[in-house]
Amino acid sequence: MPEPEPLVIDDLHVAFGPVNALDGLTLTARRAEITAILGPNGAGKTTMMRCCTSLIRPDSGSLSVLGHEPGSPQAAEATGLMPQSAGAWVNIKAGELLHYMAGMYADPIDPELLIDALGIRSFARTTYRRLSGGQQQSVNLAAAIIGRPRLVFLDEPTAGMDPHARHHTWDVIEELRRDGVSVVLTSHAMDEAARLADHIWIVDQGRVAIHGGVAELTAEASLEDVFLAHTSDRADASFQPSSDQTPSRQTSTGRS
Repeated sequence: MPEPEPLVIDDLHVAFGPVNALDGLTLTARRAEITAILGPNGAGKTTMMRCCTSLIRPDSGSLSVLGHEPGSPQAAEATGLMPQSAGAWVNIKAGELLHYMAGMYADPIDPELLIDALGIRSFARTTYRRLSGGQQQSVNLAAAIIGRPRLVFLDEPTAGMDPHARHHTWDVIEELRRDGVSVVLTSHAMDEAARLADHIWIVDQGRVAIHGGVAELTAEASLEDVFLAHTSDRADASFQPSSDQTPSRQTSTGRS
């Protein structure tokens, strides 16, 4: 029997009151690949991540994580999550946190290796709450992968990072793929997705708008242009200037 794909989402629905955060989301992440989920704010990316890690229970649809239910012991022990924030860690030093996390696993990555690989050494003795946003992201990533997960979810992994830290992070993510780890990441950075991703899913209003490999999606336009053409501009919906102030911008979908 073939091994199931690391992540299979089929017709997933999640509503918060009148708001449909996920509206029939369907996508797949393949083994030992980097899968990028792109979309504007409010498209449902973080909600999807929370469903995958059992922090939110979907209203309907199916979701398989490494062939198991999200949150099951089999799924939980083989997945890692890098959230956008981790407020519970505020009073512990970065290095101490990673050594503590390593102690929770039978065969962790040496935390000292991650401290060096992600450029954490210079602030390893600083408490988490005193770190900059980008520094916290580096610690969050190290904590997500220290247990050697087979599947890791990275929610905007380089948000707030300076260019040096971004490149260190990209190197580590690419190393994960070489080691056979399946990576699912969200991002607003088109250059990041274009460099890292084997497959890109562009999500809008809780469903997939378009997907494909980087070369396929960018055959006739930049990834940013493809993104703009297939996602809605919420500012346009809430602000309508007079006709003589409205710039003309045509996209491949015919929206202006």
